[in-house]
Amino acid sequence: MRLQLLATAVGFAAALALGGGAAHAQQPPASDATAQVERQQAQPGNNAPLWRDVRSGQPGYTTVRGVETGVLVESRGQTYREARVPVAFWGGILVAVALAGLALFYLVRGPMDVKEAGGGRMIRRFSNADRYAHWLMAITWVVLAVTGLIMSFGKDVLLPVIGYTLFAWLAVLSKNLHNFAGPILIVAVPWMFIQYIRDNGIGAEDFKWFANIFGYFRGHEYPSHRFNAGEKLVFWLILVILTTILVVTGLILNFPNLGQTRATMQNANLIHMIASYVAIALAAVHIYLGTIGVTGAYRAMRDGHVTETWAEHHHRRWYEDVRAGKARQKFAEPGEAAGGAGSAAARTQTS
Repeated sequence: MRLQLLATAVGFAAALALGGGAAHAQQPPASDATAQVERQQAQPGNNAPLWRDVRSGQPGYTTVRGVETGVLVESRGQTYREARVPVAFWGGILVAVALAGLALFYLVRGPMDVKEAGGGRMIRRFSNADRYAHWLMAITWVVLAVTGLIMSFGKDVLLPVIGYTLFAWLAVLSKNLHNFAGPILIVAVPWMFIQYIRDNGIGAEDFKWFANIFGYFRGHEYPSHRFNAGEKLVFWLILVILTTILVVTGLILNFPNLGQTRATMQNANLIHMIASYVAIALAAVHIYLGTIGVTGAYRAMRDGHVTETWAEHHHRRWYEDVRAGKARQKFAEPGEAAGGAGSAAARTQTS
């Protein structure tokens, strides 16, 4: 009996020793534990070390699978949020100045028209493929520009005017239109590039055209080919460079499930904003000149035809090539142009 009690006591003591050793092994080092206790006594509620670890960007442990899921807080996000404010502010100023400047110019100068001579022949300036490519790009681009501006400045500009309910509907509509219309540019940009690249080469005459830019607005244009230097600038800067940037960054933002990090999306968003504000300001000038700014310009893209007088005034070198049979564009056959050549002057006055 005594031997059984002695064995039991020895076993119990061994179990206590082993358990104590295991528990001791699971505890943090004495120095860390002591430091925590001392910090809580001296600075109650001080969780700075915890948040330094959280904001360090070092991944922790999580069962959720995905890019950066182990990183609880990405500190660079605060820098990104602060950078968006001046970018949006100055971008808005740029767009507003462009629109206000065009409105003032129209009030002072009015449309730049050409006195048409009745009975002149018509020239087919744009083929159907040219016009379809342009209109696909134009409609998509304007939808994206308008919805993008609503998302950027709607809270500050529209919300105080139209109220929360209407603005909420408008904001959701803008977001969905923007997200679903954007990928259309994947088709529109290459198509328009292919249709127009042949006549948008840069040469010495283009620099002379810019040197005589003031004559353009006074009605004394420097002779140009099918597209003048200003139109070539729109082609290369807005279409080829800025819109391509917008397409790439827009796809990064549109499809966050493709594996990009938060930093990549933040950079893409800032680049997307800067490129869009610059592009919208420049495109506003192009839209103005192509509609109410230059009489007959909208008709050229609507119907594909211009009059001899219009062609000679705005693109003399191209007109001379058409007359000499050197250009791909030709004089329209009788009855081909909408309304006939006899009504060209009348249509000019209403275009």
